[in-house]
Amino acid sequence: MAKTLSEMTQLWDKTLNKLEKRINEPKVFESFFKKSYINDINKDLITVVCDSALGVQLMQNKYYAVIKDTINELSDNEYELVFTIGDQNKQTVEEKPKQPNFFAYSKINKTLTFDNYIVGDFNREVAQAGMIVAKNPGTMFNPLFIHSNSGLGKTHLLHAIANYIQQEVNPGAKILYVNGNDFVEEYIQFVRGDRESESLKNFVCNFDVLLFDDIQLLKGKVKTQEMFFSIYQRMINDGKQIIISSDKNPNELKDIEDRLITRFNQGLVITIREPDRDSCVSILENKIESNGMDITKFDNSVLYFFADKFSKNVRELEGALNRLIFHVLNFKDSERITMDVAAEAVQTLVGGKTIATQINEQKIINIVSEYYSLTPEQLVGKSRLGQVALARHIAMYIIRNDLDISLEKIGEMFGGRDHSTVINAISHVDKELTTDAQLKHAIEDLRKRINK
Repeated sequence: MAKTLSEMTQLWDKTLNKLEKRINEPKVFESFFKKSYINDINKDLITVVCDSALGVQLMQNKYYAVIKDTINELSDNEYELVFTIGDQNKQTVEEKPKQPNFFAYSKINKTLTFDNYIVGDFNREVAQAGMIVAKNPGTMFNPLFIHSNSGLGKTHLLHAIANYIQQEVNPGAKILYVNGNDFVEEYIQFVRGDRESESLKNFVCNFDVLLFDDIQLLKGKVKTQEMFFSIYQRMINDGKQIIISSDKNPNELKDIEDRLITRFNQGLVITIREPDRDSCVSILENKIESNGMDITKFDNSVLYFFADKFSKNVRELEGALNRLIFHVLNFKDSERITMDVAAEAVQTLVGGKTIATQINEQKIINIVSEYYSLTPEQLVGKSRLGQVALARHIAMYIIRNDLDISLEKIGEMFGGRDHSTVINAISHVDKELTTDAQLKHAIEDLRKRINK
């Protein structure tokens, strides 16, 4: 029975060598298995440490049998396995660092970087502005004021700027991230005298960069706004960088002091729009690959359906994908992630009737594309080539007549075309059907495939 650190390491190394061939999923192996190790062998129980919750879930639910068989084969024992995260089983006791007087739980999220911040037409300007500020903190665009609806990546960008500064510009930079609610709470505790003698103002102004998320949460908090104004003035005068996020343009903020609004507008005010379809697909692909899953196992129709349905909010988009991944890992061990699998996974998120209709829209696009040897992207894209245009017109015609979808909605599905373009396409097919037997046969054949 292997008990020493060396013996446990050798056993796990041999196990991984065999598992790499048996599993034959390079991305999964690279992402989840290579960083794992045996932490303990106690009688007939082996504890394996993974570096993420998803790694634990994958090994426990999907690969448990093959891991157990492999390790028992190599050790000539009958071990059971338990999987855990990080260093939870280490017995070392470290001295806890002294907690700061304010914002004790504030920290920069090291996983939110420019590398995994997906850039599209909807956020290109704000990403460029963020990079300029990260490379030149305190010298350009101060303050940088970012606004958008909820869930479009403001917080990610704030942390990405912080990480870039500390990793590429100034490793010793002191950066504070605060949320509007946290700032209000800290101010209340300070004026009550529940903090040590150092003032809130001095504490914050000691940082080189202030990231203030959700400034709109200071609405109506007159005294708190006075404190923030005092901090703001000193940091700007000292050449410190301030980056602020909000759900509204500064001029639309209610119950925020005019002197603050004026100063926000003196910097660079920039917005994040709702993401376009292609950007949503890129976000999904990045999320799938970062979870160690094989992107080629996902039907394109699934990605485009999610992009269409959850495009107004990146947070909801990622949440829906997480729901799908969880469903596949736990309930649907499927080789391919098809529309049927996706529908089953997100049924409760969108409602039965709605999802059935929207899946049929995408299904029609997919089947017409395949019938004419095109991709769904070509069908809904800008190409005006004869074969592509004909297939597009047929898809519009079937969606309009079989699903009774509005002309405006069909236009949105097909690259943002206006309703008059859709009317012309449908009218063209109607007219041709009166004389073109081949077209009539094609539409009948397509409907049979769609209704299977």
